[in-house]
Amino acid sequence: MENLPLYIAATFGITVLLTIWLFSKATHYAKPFLVFLSVLTIVQSALGLSGFYSDVHTMTARFPMLVIPLTVFCIALFLTAKGRMFIDSLDIKTLTILHIIRIPVEVTLFWLFVHQAIPQAMTFEGRNFDILSGLTAPLVYYFAFVKQQLSKTVLIIWNAACMLLLINVVASAVLSLPVRFQNFGFEQPNVAVGYFPFLLLPAILVPLVLFANAAAIRQLIYNKNIILKNSK
Repeated sequence: MENLPLYIAATFGITVLLTIWLFSKATHYAKPFLVFLSVLTIVQSALGLSGFYSDVHTMTARFPMLVIPLTVFCIALFLTAKGRMFIDSLDIKTLTILHIIRIPVEVTLFWLFVHQAIPQAMTFEGRNFDILSGLTAPLVYYFAFVKQQLSKTVLIIWNAACMLLLINVVASAVLSLPVRFQNFGFEQPNVAVGYFPFLLLPAILVPLVLFANAAAIRQLIYNKNIILKNSK
């Protein structure tokens, strides 16, 4: 995007790399998943750099192509036996601390709003409270897995709340896309997600973060080997 300071794209780019690394660590560096994630990131980045997603007249129609590939893949993992085995093998501690990436994401969104690339509703000055997930992640990690002072029930509630906070901002992002389905943000539509590297937010980061929450909830319900306070 033109007229954006380099530090905004740099901060977000580092956040994307950190997210991929943390999630890869949670998978114990499973090569098939890492290859798939890398290829998808490269393909979506190339499409973004070509201008495929940035035309305001076609952005909304093409937006599902950003979200669907990784989202469908993650959902499919819950629907197959091998997929569920993969989910249950993930390191729940890393899945929890991964949510710290939501802090730099929210800072990036605020900078994009300041530079008139997204509406205020998508920031913590508007209706986006997802930064709370990032701020509480280190505390939840410490008290659940280091001090073991939180129960599974508390962790399930926290993960569910984090999912709801993210779904809220995703709804705001979709409803402020230009032209079609736009319900607010008329003074400044959500155009940043059509440009590299910010298109990796809906393409990579959002599906991975939601998947991390859902996978953690599944483990907390079904994995008897997770020992926390009041766990039986």
